[in-house]
Formats: sequence, structure tokens, C-alpha cells
Amino acid sequence: MKKFIIINIIMLAISYGSYAQEVSDALRYSQDNLNGTARFRALSGAFGALGGDLSSINVNPAGSAVFSNNQFGTTISNFSTKNNSSYFGTNTSECDNSFDLNQAGMVFVFNNNNTKNDWRKFSIALNYENANNFDNSTFSAGTNPTNSVDGYFLHYANQNGGVSVTNLQLQDGETITSLYSYLGSVYGFGAQQAFLGYQAYIIDPAANYDEISNRSYVSLVPGGGNYYQENYYTTDGYNGKLNFNFATQYKDFLYLGINLNSHFTSYSQYTNFYERNNQESDEIRINRLQFENRISTYGNGFSFQLGAIAKVTKEFRLGLSYDSPTWYNLNDELSQSVVGVSSNNLVELAPDVVSPQVVMIYDRYEIQTPDKLTGSMAYVFGNQGLISFDVAFKNYGETTLTPSNDFRNLNTSISNTLTNTTEFRVGAEKKIKQLSLRAGYRFEESPYKDTKIMGDLNGYSGGLGYNFGTTKVDFSYSHSKRNYQQQFFSQGFTDSANIEAITNNFSLTFLFEL
Repeated sequence: MKKFIIINIIMLAISYGSYAQEVSDALRYSQDNLNGTARFRALSGAFGALGGDLSSINVNPAGSAVFSNNQFGTTISNFSTKNNSSYFGTNTSECDNSFDLNQAGMVFVFNNNNTKNDWRKFSIALNYENANNFDNSTFSAGTNPTNSVDGYFLHYANQNGGVSVTNLQLQDGETITSLYSYLGSVYGFGAQQAFLGYQAYIIDPAANYDEISNRSYVSLVPGGGNYYQENYYTTDGYNGKLNFNFATQYKDFLYLGINLNSHFTSYSQYTNFYERNNQESDEIRINRLQFENRISTYGNGFSFQLGAIAKVTKEFRLGLSYDSPTWYNLNDELSQSVVGVSSNNLVELAPDVVSPQVVMIYDRYEIQTPDKLTGSMAYVFGNQGLISFDVAFKNYGETTLTPSNDFRNLNTSISNTLTNTTEFRVGAEKKIKQLSLRAGYRFEESPYKDTKIMGDLNGYSGGLGYNFGTTKVDFSYSHSKRNYQQQFFSQGFTDSANIEAITNNFSLTFLFEL
């Protein structure tokens, strides 16, 4: 990949109104990965009617009352993701691998020795999990037969009657930094994008441009198509969840529980888009360009969960749980730079580097994720093993951002784009003395009405565990695959690559009875 090196020595931080969020940004905080203890992952998370596992608390908070003894556990995991990309017939692949302490928790069980009291025991648990690991990267490359990234800059330059060219030109005493900052604070994100395109000589006022009647812009990228394009996309971060759990057992057949959850998240995204063309021209035109964006999101949230498990018979159990929406308070930061190189048949000009060296800090906003309802059933074969099944329902179209005046269009787009989903999880365990063999399968429907944007998820898992008495060691392997379209930009230039995302995760859990 041809790279232009831009060194930002000093970054100026300035507060702004709102950033141009997308549907995918809202979806990021509404989805959870299958994380937790190795036993939980080996059974693909089908624990809603079982309990007795620290991660089962995340599915059904009544599960902590199933424990017989105090317990402490911690899990380390290896997350491996391979993204196969196809962009206009060119296939590429990018891999990402990371290790994480993704779970740690403890539960304390208090038995009631009063035989006349029907409330047999209660439990208190504290459990942390990385609900979503954001470490990921993709690389797409190919020759676009028709569209250039110039459409992105033209969209913002021409929208709402067009940006005044006077606002895009440096005046005496102004710098790239000062004008970029001014445009953001007065006219918003769109004017800044037009400014970047104009200053890099990607776009220019049309020949018939008129300040009053025709504020229109045209591209300086040669026509004719066949634009070679590369897009490198990498993210990192986490979405942590801390459960404060209380549960109780009534007689020998009913368990009830509640979770109060604290959420904290940190997300970083870096994209580097590169384009070149081999069009010959007597006029000076853009020959190649590179556009970089760095986005950071951080914040916290709150949710609660309610759950119940009923022992219908000694072997057969039913579970029901409700997950409230998660209410997040988030902040976004953004920095950008663009480089354009212009040439004709005879000469190539020096690069036009537009690097404002500004970190835009946007006003805090809120995301409310959808609630979820989970029904479960399990059959326990005494000390020989078990089989368990969960089904969960969630309507992603109910995701909303506030203040509503700032996000009215996005909320409408979310409602029109996302839909109800059903998730199935099934797991089984076979015990052979101290050894446990486990396997599971999960299926999750696409949250999009158009499944071409994102397909269904299919995953399977397996694992084993060994009981040393007061110490247990569990190991699991899980695999999942999902296809989706990765759109490089949300406006103007909306071509996308087809991504096949394959994840392979290994987890190791150590459990200690206290």
C-alpha cells in the first residue's frame, strides 16, 4: 500500500456539538459476544435454566442461588479473528489475535439453618466480564469500475444548498487548524469534510458556481472509472460489564435473582483509505489520495436483570429472565487528515497535505439499547450429565439515541433498518467421574431487515473440565462465522466490501471453592 506519512506533533482538542453517528455505531453497543467462563462458552451459553456457573448469572441472575458453596473463578481467553474480504473481485484477508482476562468473579452462599423457613438460602455474587471484545481488523482492496471517493466530499460540499467557497478558503492569518476548527464549531461536521476535499484539491467549485444561486462543486478526480482502492480498518477496546447479584432459593423448586449492572466501554477505530487512478490528462488532476480517520468512544452505562429458575421435577428445569435496556452515556472524539497528489501527463506536483491536528471532542450523548427476554429449559441426568436449551428475543429496531433533536434522522433509520431477532443456544455435558465433556451450538438471526448487510451467525463450541475437589479447571474452544457488508463511508461513496468474519476463541478457567 502506498503510504504518505503525516506526523502530528501537537493535537488541539476542541469541543463540538455532535458527530455523524451511523446505524452500525448504535448496533455496536447493542450486541454481546459469547464471553465468560470456559464451561459457559463450551455449552454455547445455554445456561438460562441451569445456573451454578459465574457466567450463567449474565443469562439468568437466579443462577447464583444454585451454587452449593462459595466460589471464586477467573478466565483468560485468546480471541482470534480472520476477516476474508472480497471487493470487486479482489480477495484479501486480515487476521487479529489478542489475549484477555475476560472474566473474574465470586459468589457467596448463605444457608438458612431454620428448617421451618421456606427460604432455604440466599447468595450474593460479583462478576466481571468483557461483554464485547472490539479487537478486530480488515483490509480490502480492488479496482472500482465506476465510483471514486470524491463522491464523499462532493456530498458534503453540495448538501443543503452547498457550502460557501469563501468558508473553505484560507484568509490572511488563518491556518488549516484554525479554519477547520471554526467550520466545525459554526457549521458542523459536513462543512469540515467539504473543507478537507477542497484543500486537498479533490473537489473544486463548478464553472458556473454562483455564491447566491448555485453553490455547486465538481470533482478533480479524472472520470472514466477503474479506481484502485484500498481500505484498512482496525479497532480495539472493550465493553465491560460488572454484575452486582442477589438471588434466593424458595423451598426446593424455585430460585429468584436480580442483577444491577455497571457498564464501561472504550472503543478506538482507525481507518486508512487509499485511492489511485491511471487516467491520462493534459490538465492537472488528482492522481492519488489518502484519507485517514481516528475515532474514539468512551463512557459508561447501567442496566438491570430479573430472573427465575423452577425445578419442575428433580431432573427437569425451566428458566425465564428479562434484561432491561442498557442506558449508556458516551463521548466521541475524532481526528482526520487527507493527502492528495495531483499530476498531468508531464508533471507531478508536491502532495497537498491537509492535517488540521485537531481532536474534535463532541458533546455527550446517550444510547438506549433494546431489552431482551430469554426462555430456557434443561434436563439434568443426575450426576451423569445434562442438556440445556435457551431462546432469546430482542428487537434491535428499538435502539435509540438522545438528545432526540440531534438524532431524529438516525433513530428513524435505525427503526427502518434493524429488526426483531431470535437467538438459539443449546449445550450438553457428559460427566465421567472427575472429567466433564461439553459441546454446544448457537444461532443468532441478523439484526438487519436486509440480511445482505449482515447475515445470520452460526457457531459451535466444545470443551472439557476436570474436578480436583476444591479446585476445578475448564477449557473451551468456540467457533463462529458471519458474513456482512463493510461500507467504507456512509455518504456519497457507499460501495462496500463483502466480509466473511471467522472467529476462533480458546478459554481457560480456574475455579476455587472458598
